[in-house]
Amino acid sequence: MRWDSLFNDMESQFAESERLAIDSEITERARAEMVSTELADRLRAAVGCRIAAHLDCGDVVRGALSHAGADALLVDEEQYQVLIPYTAVIWYEGLGRAAVAEPSRVRKGIGLAHSLRGLARDRAELSVTVRGRGSGPVRLVGVIDRVGKDHLDLAVFTPGEVRRSSQVKQVAVIPFAALGVIRSRRSAEF
Repeated sequence: MRWDSLFNDMESQFAESERLAIDSEITERARAEMVSTELADRLRAAVGCRIAAHLDCGDVVRGALSHAGADALLVDEEQYQVLIPYTAVIWYEGLGRAAVAEPSRVRKGIGLAHSLRGLARDRAELSVTVRGRGSGPVRLVGVIDRVGKDHLDLAVFTPGEVRRSSQVKQVAVIPFAALGVIRSRRSAEF
C-alpha cells in the first residue's frame, strides 16, 4: 500500500513536470511567433473589417480594410478608396490579435510604387495629401503622370476638370516618404 502511494506520487510529479515543460514550450513558441509577426500580417488578418488609421498629418481614415500590401494598405470609405503608406500611420484601431502571412513571394514584393503605377495607367483623378512639417498637410488634386523608384510626378489641376496640358497648374514631384493618403473615387462596380 505504501509503495502504491509512493509510485502514484512520483507519477503525478512526473506528469506535472511534463505539463509545465509543454506549457513553457507553447509560451516560448508563441513569443517567438509574435516576434516574427509583421504589421502587414496583422493588417492582412483584418481584411474585410472596419478599421481606423490615425495618420501623422492629423487625419483619421475610417472604413473597410480591403487590401494590405508590402508597404501600403487600401481602405474603402463610402465614396473613396484610400491608399495609405504604412509610414504615414501613427496607430490603428480595429485590428485583432490574429496575423496572416503572405504566402506568395510575388505578392509580397508588390509595393507602393506598383499601386501608384496602376493609378497612373488609369489616369484617375486623385486627391493626394502630402505630409507637412509644422504648417500641416497639403492636399493636391491631379493625375499621376509618372512614378519613379521613390517619387511620383502629379499633374495638378482644378478638381473636376479633365487633365489637359492647358489645365495643368503645376507638376508636383512628391517623394514617397512625404505621402500621407491618396484618395480616388470608387468606381460604380462597388
